[in-house]
Amino acid sequence: MYFDSHAHVSGFTDPEPLLKRAQEKSPFHIMNICTDESTLEKGRSLAKRYPYFHNAAATVPNDLKNISPTMLSSVEEAAKKGWISAIGETGLDYYYDYASKNLQEKYLRSYLKLAFTYTLPVIFHCREAFQDLFQIADEESAHAHFPAVLHCFTGTMQEAEGVLKRGWHLSCSGIITYKKSDLLREVVKNVPLDRLLVETDSPYLAPQSKRGKTNEPLYVLEVIEKIAEIKQIDPEIVQEQTYLNALDLFSLHSSSNI
Repeated sequence: MYFDSHAHVSGFTDPEPLLKRAQEKSPFHIMNICTDESTLEKGRSLAKRYPYFHNAAATVPNDLKNISPTMLSSVEEAAKKGWISAIGETGLDYYYDYASKNLQEKYLRSYLKLAFTYTLPVIFHCREAFQDLFQIADEESAHAHFPAVLHCFTGTMQEAEGVLKRGWHLSCSGIITYKKSDLLREVVKNVPLDRLLVETDSPYLAPQSKRGKTNEPLYVLEVIEKIAEIKQIDPEIVQEQTYLNALDLFSLHSSSNI
């Protein structure tokens, strides 16, 4: 079993073939990230057909300028009705200037409130904004721990320690396989395995051997192999532990026999 903890599958025009390829290789679960009402509706449809398919929903910080005025209420409805297993991806992105910091903070706080109201874990997007993210999360949670993951983590060891201190997980993407990612691999080496998840972020960030191609859930196995290489352990250990970590984070143990 393996668990791709972050992929934008409902954004594909035809996701069926890539789901079939992933399932034929090995039984797996997937957290599909819905970033607008269209991908949320499609994600719901896929989850009805595939018991290993789970949804999360929120608005990526870079998309906030074009957010639908009803998106927040649609995510709340999905949370209330049990259609989603997490709130995300939400957060802060200061690398790009697509949305103002004030707008990003406003929606981050709103999505955090939804997560706390409906007792859902949070999937964070964060680039060059860790201190602000930590401060806002601490303020909204009154410094109480809540379940969360830093998706596609690319920060420093100091930032990783801030994540771990709050009881959150870090998720590794294909970026850890890239030739110039030595510092990130050092972070992965030092983070305990029971705090790591793996992801593809499909269709983005294909791993090194697939660079230039459209990423898909099956390719998360290359991320698993790279973590095993970094930590000098068997890939099956990484596959099993990251699978269990995701089940714990997203409270999906009831579906683990699928």
